[in-house]
Amino acid sequence: MRNLHPVKVGQCVLDGKHIYIQSMLNTRSDDIPGSVEQAKQLEAAGCEIVRAAIPNMDAVALIPAIKEAVSIPLVADIHFDYKLALAAADAGVDKIRINPGNIGSMDRVKAVADKCREKGIPIRIGVNSGSLEKELLAKYGGPTPQAMVESALNHARCLEQFDFNDIVISIKSSNVQNMIACYRLAAESCAYPLHLGVTEAGTEHMGIIKSAAGIGALLCDGIGETIRVSLTADPVREIAAAQDILKALNLREGVEFVSCPTCGRTRIDLISTAKTVEDALRGCKKNIKVAVMGCVVNGPGEAREADIGIAGGDGCAVIFKGDQILRKVPENEIVPALLAEIEKL
Repeated sequence: MRNLHPVKVGQCVLDGKHIYIQSMLNTRSDDIPGSVEQAKQLEAAGCEIVRAAIPNMDAVALIPAIKEAVSIPLVADIHFDYKLALAAADAGVDKIRINPGNIGSMDRVKAVADKCREKGIPIRIGVNSGSLEKELLAKYGGPTPQAMVESALNHARCLEQFDFNDIVISIKSSNVQNMIACYRLAAESCAYPLHLGVTEAGTEHMGIIKSAAGIGALLCDGIGETIRVSLTADPVREIAAAQDILKALNLREGVEFVSCPTCGRTRIDLISTAKTVEDALRGCKKNIKVAVMGCVVNGPGEAREADIGIAGGDGCAVIFKGDQILRKVPENEIVPALLAEIEKL
């Protein structure tokens, strides 16, 4: 367990006791109504911290509009212009994402640190493999984990010298192994909360796989306070994927769904049955384990730890609850019968 320096982001406390799910708006920064609507959709899906790009002064108007519409904390994504960070802080943003090294002279860094300290706003330092300083690339021969962590800690020291310590660090790479190595090294090197993510992970299919591999490995090590599954897709899909990763690691309550891969013994359409049941339970808040199995071999025996489930037969299935078989139902009644039993739990 890391000896963390807790950081408060709105009502969220990054102290290692809860893993917060984060996403980012992908609506145009000049589309305030569309951005507000997407922020509301993300909050409804389970997003706990939302980030918005603030590329110019006009985009600062997003902050009060989004803050009025949702209750989750809002992060302003700032690059290059320190005046945008100052304006975002004055507009009531809950956190600022910035690289102290790319906003100019140290007096500008001091101005941002002073403003954020005055407003009680933390700063997330974001380092990506594609934006590493030339001197560190030369020193390490490329964007190695050592180079990226050194960059992040150098940026942190820029803030620390102005008595600012409410810092969150992210060190992202599109290479999963490098990403894991970066965060492990960062966890050993500092006490700041870490925001996990595989950057440029890809479209939904591969992006989820890469994110699950990288984020999952680190969470198993006890590393990470916030996570983002970055997808080239509707950001609401990022929330569903993040929730599933946390549930798979028993770090978030909710329905745990298990099903067998099917084999030559299967005599029902288990693939479509499993998909229908999983989709129906997507919004279920019950902390239960549900099993959908293809035959008696993978039925109550292998799935005995499930709270409830089905085991397929020849055109039928038995519904079981723990070790107890409740009843047999024909194939066309499997889904409604199982859902009805789940409703009783």
